[in-house]
Amino acid sequence: MSVQTLYTAATGMEALETKLDVIANNLANVNTTAFKKDRANFEDLFYQHEVLPGSKSDGELTATGVSIGLGSKVSNVQSDFGQGAFQQTGRELDVAIEGNGFLQVTDPNGQRLFTRAGNLNINANGELVIGSASTGRKLDPPISIPNDAVGIEISPRGEIFVRQVGNTQLTSVGILQLATFLNKDGLLKLGENLYGETEASGSPQAGTPGDTALGLGVLRQRFLEASNVEPVQELIDLITTQRAFELNSQAVQAGDQILQLISNLKRS
Repeated sequence: MSVQTLYTAATGMEALETKLDVIANNLANVNTTAFKKDRANFEDLFYQHEVLPGSKSDGELTATGVSIGLGSKVSNVQSDFGQGAFQQTGRELDVAIEGNGFLQVTDPNGQRLFTRAGNLNINANGELVIGSASTGRKLDPPISIPNDAVGIEISPRGEIFVRQVGNTQLTSVGILQLATFLNKDGLLKLGENLYGETEASGSPQAGTPGDTALGLGVLRQRFLEASNVEPVQELIDLITTQRAFELNSQAVQAGDQILQLISNLKRS
């Protein structure tokens, strides 16, 4: 019936609206450090079965049935954790993760969080933190930089060395650790380039960069990982999604016109 057409097309429009929101967020974060683009996945709703496949008709089994779909919905929004391009910054406290893994930080409440953004800073206490618009979060495990440090070197394996005043030798002050998860898609996005652990993601497995047993990547000093959003592909998806939305709206209009026609026939 035409009434069902209205409801079915409405589910498609609602799902496509969610996809437009996802695309808009991807484009808004095209310059966000280490941002991972999202993708809206769809699934069809249940079906109204008027004739089941294999039912008997005139004593014969039907090869196919009559099933009418009732629309679609967004099944999930999935993140693409593919590697972003490397941007050379020349800043000694910038590190990019080449490969798998997340830096670990703690917020002021002691909660452990995870990030791919490696734009490190030094707070007033000499501790390395991940900076954001609101607060600096300490690395976990914490690493302190001496007040007289005049140079910092970070190895691909995460070891941090400092050069101090009056000393030509490098001194090790700690090792940056990375964490990995069995299901990265299960991480909770918190904003500010941060992720939180959930039951779906599983517990983090921490190790030093380059740990092959955990499949951890290595660090690249004086680089940052760029967003992996591809603007051209997002624009193509934006156009196709907009057109699909328009087609669903035309289905609503067609169903409405048929209902008007039926209503007029009853009056005549």
